[in-house]
Amino acid sequence: MNLPDIMSGVVLTGHGGPEMLEWRDDLPVPVASKGDVIIRVGAAGVNNTDINTRTAWYSKAGAKADDASWSGTPLTFPRVQGADVCGRIVAVGEGVDAARIGERVLIEPCLREADGQRLQTPWYFGSECDGGFAQYTRVASRHAHAIDSDLSDVELASFPCSYSTAENMLTRAGVREGDTVLVTGASGGVGSATIQLARARGAEVIAVTSAAKAQELVQLGATRTLDRNDDFVAEIGASSVDVVADLVAGPKFPALLDLLCPGGRYAVAGAIGGAIVELDVRTLYLKVLSFFGCTVLEAQVFGNLVGRIERKQIAPLVAETYPLRDIGAAQQAFGEKGYIGKIVLQVD
Repeated sequence: MNLPDIMSGVVLTGHGGPEMLEWRDDLPVPVASKGDVIIRVGAAGVNNTDINTRTAWYSKAGAKADDASWSGTPLTFPRVQGADVCGRIVAVGEGVDAARIGERVLIEPCLREADGQRLQTPWYFGSECDGGFAQYTRVASRHAHAIDSDLSDVELASFPCSYSTAENMLTRAGVREGDTVLVTGASGGVGSATIQLARARGAEVIAVTSAAKAQELVQLGATRTLDRNDDFVAEIGASSVDVVADLVAGPKFPALLDLLCPGGRYAVAGAIGGAIVELDVRTLYLKVLSFFGCTVLEAQVFGNLVGRIERKQIAPLVAETYPLRDIGAAQQAFGEKGYIGKIVLQVD
């Protein structure tokens, strides 16, 4: 098909608040380089990485923000964000089978290839390169995973970031049937995904949440819930869980390690409760604990996730849907955390 020369979308013009997001109707439609595909975006989810990148949260330099991307590489502006993407391939670059045109795809957000080159340091889609908050986007063919599903674009766009992060945590921590997994931040996109994916592996799940959301998480598959203000050790006992999947960190971090049994595994992919924590190293070595930082996806994770979606082992959790033009309102709702699951932007 003949693609237009310009498109509409949202660009990030610099680090700061929502005022740094700008709607544009004159964005150039991306052109496929060798090994690339061009995707007509159907829907794109909202996630923490978009907001963290906008606010320069990743930067250890603070206000300087010269390393404020997911990989530590300086960002260039304007940037089209958006890592959670479902759409259809409408054009291909050199070396890509033209039969891929028309495929419905999910984009793997952790990129190992871009601009026809293997990346030394993985990029995050919508951070180090333009993403899906526009009508069209470009990605290396290997990162556009064909999917056969009767779910809507909005439903499918709720999966890539949250569920691949959750699947990666469980993969790295070696979660298996019979394990007991404690999930912090369990009502958010990654947390609710972790509940479903851990249950799909045959694990029991203890979900940390608020009282208002507890029953919904039990219906989702949690065996038990804890209130985030509880004394965790008093409630379930020391050395009582095999794996902690942590998205919160903060002041509760020492208690999470107390909960782990000898030989337990701690996997972390977020720090919404505070990035600086107190660690008694004796707990780490005397209990023979293993720690797993989880950002870059293991090679098999995204393909495994697509398979679970196709086999209907997991279900989408779409809390709210907004038009792309209303991204400011969507991100505000995202920050208020008054929902379970994902907020998704519909792209026309």
